[in-house]
Amino acid sequence: MFTPKIPPPDTAPTSGTSLVPPLTGLVHPPACTCHHTPTAPAPVPAAPPARPTVQLTPGSLIVAAAGGTAMVLVVGTVLVSMLLATAITAASIALCAVVLRSLLNRPNNR
Repeated sequence: MFTPKIPPPDTAPTSGTSLVPPLTGLVHPPACTCHHTPTAPAPVPAAPPARPTVQLTPGSLIVAAAGGTAMVLVVGTVLVSMLLATAITAASIALCAVVLRSLLNRPNNR
C-alpha cells in the first residue's frame, strides 16, 4: 500500500525528452503594420523648469525659530510629566509595600 508506484521502463520519460510537446504552426501577427524605419534618434526632452527657491526673510526665520522652540518646549514638558508620573507611582508603590510589610509583621512581634 505504501510502496511507490514506478511506471514500467518502456513508458517512463527519458532525460532527453520533454513531457510538454513543442508548439508548431503558431504564427503571431506583427506588432506594427506601418513598415517604417526610424531615420533620426528620438529628440531629447527639454529640461524641466527650475524649481522656485525658498527665500527666507528675517521675519520667516524668527517664526521658524519660535515654532521650533515651542515644539521643543512642548515635547520636553510631555516627557518630564511622564517621568514625574512614573516617579510618583514608584514612590507610592514603595510606600504601600512598606506599610503592608509593617502591618503583616506586627502581630508576630507581640
